[in-house]
Amino acid sequence: MTSQPTAVKARGSHGDPDGGLQAGLKNRHLSMIAIGGVIGAGLFVGSGSGIAAAGPGILLSYALVGLMVVLVMRMLGEMSAANPTSGSFSAHADRALGPWAGFTIGWLYWFFWVVVLAVEATAGAVILEGWIPAVPQWAWALIVMIVLTATNLVSVGSYGEFEFWFAGIKVVAIAGFIVLGGLAVLGVLPGVDSGSASLGNLTDHGGFLPNGPGAILIGVLLVVFSFMGSEIVTLAAGESADPQRAVAKATNSVIWRVAVFYLGSILVVVTLLPWNDPAIVEKGSYVAALDSLGIPHAGQIMNFIVLTSVLSCLNSGLYTASRMAFSLGERGEAPKAFARVTSRGVPRTAILASVVFGFVAVFFNYAYPDTVFLFLVNSSGAVALFVWLVICFSQLRLRRIIERESPEKLTVRMWLYPYLTWATIGLIVAVIGYMLTDTEHGNRDTLLLSLAVGAVVLAIALVRQRLRSRAASAAPVEPAVPGDANAGSVDQDPVAPSATASRPSS
Repeated sequence: MTSQPTAVKARGSHGDPDGGLQAGLKNRHLSMIAIGGVIGAGLFVGSGSGIAAAGPGILLSYALVGLMVVLVMRMLGEMSAANPTSGSFSAHADRALGPWAGFTIGWLYWFFWVVVLAVEATAGAVILEGWIPAVPQWAWALIVMIVLTATNLVSVGSYGEFEFWFAGIKVVAIAGFIVLGGLAVLGVLPGVDSGSASLGNLTDHGGFLPNGPGAILIGVLLVVFSFMGSEIVTLAAGESADPQRAVAKATNSVIWRVAVFYLGSILVVVTLLPWNDPAIVEKGSYVAALDSLGIPHAGQIMNFIVLTSVLSCLNSGLYTASRMAFSLGERGEAPKAFARVTSRGVPRTAILASVVFGFVAVFFNYAYPDTVFLFLVNSSGAVALFVWLVICFSQLRLRRIIERESPEKLTVRMWLYPYLTWATIGLIVAVIGYMLTDTEHGNRDTLLLSLAVGAVVLAIALVRQRLRSRAASAAPVEPAVPGDANAGSVDQDPVAPSATASRPSS
């Protein structure tokens, strides 16, 4: 396959058969990506520590973070429905706030996902080695990375098909867990001794907030990062036949997705078992809950589900990182090669660049787990909050621009604009501020390292912007030639348009 430069279109050249990303994702792919994208492996493996810290009050922590995600997704849906693009919020920030914002948040988001590749590859390798110990853990990590890289290199449809089945397994597993657990709590699950299951578990062991109201905020810090991934559907929608409809549908469904999969499943856990049952932390909340129902091989069942979530996260992480790299290349904020695609519409260079960094991070995880790799994980940990904050500020600005220039594109609208947008900003800032006080769970270190990395990227963005401005002001303007339609214009790179070319005046 040969590479060719993408043609610059108003919507980022998506779906263009002569160059650029192609509309290879079907409606069923996008529906399942939207549903499964909000269910990360963190829900299965990270909820136990949150329950131990906040007790049944962890439900309020999940509800608070869920509300924040719903509001942020509504804002992102408004912008993405009006202008679907592979860069999603990075491209919106570029247009609304300036090239420095799009560059900074785009590269931070790319950094976050390539680190996630290493984390998830290692997590999957641990499970696979437990099943087949003859193959060493590093080899399993290598195999998983190679297989999913190959999948993404074939076509966007291959990514969509894999993600359809990965997400489908997660959705079925969570739905089955909620149904079985709900029947057990009601005492109508046949053949199962669930004597410990009761709604009384919500209040009988020290009350609904056994560790006090402050534990709700601790719970927020422990669960907030498990919600990262909700925004993937807005990037994927750009490679569908009807991106506006896909974005609107995903945005409208995020409320019930958060309510059912997060709040519903956690409610089942804290009603099946007392919140202070040691098994919740030792075995994991979902394994402990299944064990309490006497379901045989509960641990292996959950390992399979977690492995599916890990593979799903890897698959989507590689897709997301490569599309963000593609968008950065398309806007001239990354090497031009990132914006070139194969004849199948696949940004091969962007994919390979992302996976190479992922392989390097996997190596660091095995060679320097407590130094280099720990730094990578912590320095990318707070990126989710930075992304959500940038989405909020971008929406404040773009809403006014869209209303002035093309109000018919506002097919999805943020509720109670701008009041809920500002309220969301306040909530995110409060979470960031509280992270600075949390030394017990390492959130302070995570935030400080993430801020340091963010400051470095921002400094690079500002220097680049200043150098570009100087170069543009110093560029000579050719004298007009009679009859020349392009008289007086400065030549544009066909792959990397100027940062201001698509930005409206305001």
